[in-house]
Amino acid sequence: MKKNDQDTYDGYIKALTDISRAITSELFLEDLLKLIVMVTAKVTGVEICSLWLIDENSKPPQIRLKATQSIDPEYVKDRSLNLDEGVVGYVVTNKRPITIKNVLRSKRFKEKEMARKLALASMVGVPLKLKDEKIIGVLNCFTAVPHSFTRTEINLLTAVSNQAALAIMNTELMLKTKVIQEELETRKLIERAKEILIRRRGLNVDSAFRWIQKRSMDSRKSMRAVAEAILLSEDLGYYSSIPHALKKDST
Repeated sequence: MKKNDQDTYDGYIKALTDISRAITSELFLEDLLKLIVMVTAKVTGVEICSLWLIDENSKPPQIRLKATQSIDPEYVKDRSLNLDEGVVGYVVTNKRPITIKNVLRSKRFKEKEMARKLALASMVGVPLKLKDEKIIGVLNCFTAVPHSFTRTEINLLTAVSNQAALAIMNTELMLKTKVIQEELETRKLIERAKEILIRRRGLNVDSAFRWIQKRSMDSRKSMRAVAEAILLSEDLGYYSSIPHALKKDST
């Protein structure tokens, strides 16, 4: 960790700025998580920074390692813990940071073998907390030499973590919105294609849908692609081009 207070403040302000910019960008979630751990590790000077997110879809819910700037295979392997397990479980359950001066002597820290291999000494874990106090994950920072994390360092890391939580939720919301928009657009395209089939082929609504569905399976293309081909052929004025447009790819 940096010893100069001004350097510390400047570094954290830059981290907050970088993450704030990501809130309004169209980064994919994976890219955003990598940005958060890389920026945090750089401004704090820690050996390893890792980000864990709660997976509420698993039964029971678990917290999973999602990003780290470390390239050591011992650390980047897929890992998950119960919400009441280990250091990250403590942070999630208690909704507050935790610091450990010596991870090898801590009863709460479970991965001592990994810590020995990577020569990790001290750590701090802070919750990724939203404004409504909901915890969505944990940000961990490990040092290679023994370090006593100051209240200022913890407060600044907490500010970075809260900003990161906002960025993550914003990105997930944008992705969900994009998926919903694409689904609505696909439905509209299929409905328009059905109308053309009903008019041109004399099919009823159910038969027109099944026609698109079968052509999708036969051509190994999505129903949206089939609908778009029908609409294109209608615009070009020759309905006979549909089979050619949907011809199975040779690649």
